[in-house]
Amino acid sequence: MKTFTIAIGSDHAGFTYKEAIRDMLLAEGHTVRDFGTYSPERCDYPDFCFPVARAIAAGEFERGIVLGGSGNGEAMAANRVIGVRCGVCWNEQVAVWNRSHNDANCLSLGERTISLEAAMSIVRVWIATEFEGGRHLQRIQKLDSLA
Repeated sequence: MKTFTIAIGSDHAGFTYKEAIRDMLLAEGHTVRDFGTYSPERCDYPDFCFPVARAIAAGEFERGIVLGGSGNGEAMAANRVIGVRCGVCWNEQVAVWNRSHNDANCLSLGERTISLEAAMSIVRVWIATEFEGGRHLQRIQKLDSLA
């Protein structure tokens, strides 16, 4: 299995899953940097999602994962950074499309919407899925040209 450099961050609502996912990724041989939060105390997701997204856009990390209660705000924050393509995934099939069709370099998950078991499975599938290219490449290029 190929290993990646991965940036990860969450607010308080995604903290528990972030901790578990970070540990799983490290155990599987990936290089991971945790951008916080470092406790379950209330905080604001942009404070952690922006640094993850900026690190991806700067080429410091190949992939990123952001987490929160629903994953929606976290994805919105990450997508504000040019060069980041982040989508919320709630099952394995959506994770496959996120990577294979959209060449997503950032995954967003909602701790309040899926089980930890599902989140771990989604991350593994998302990490393992390659971009298909082909007809999807022109769409990615259009997205990049709009920035």
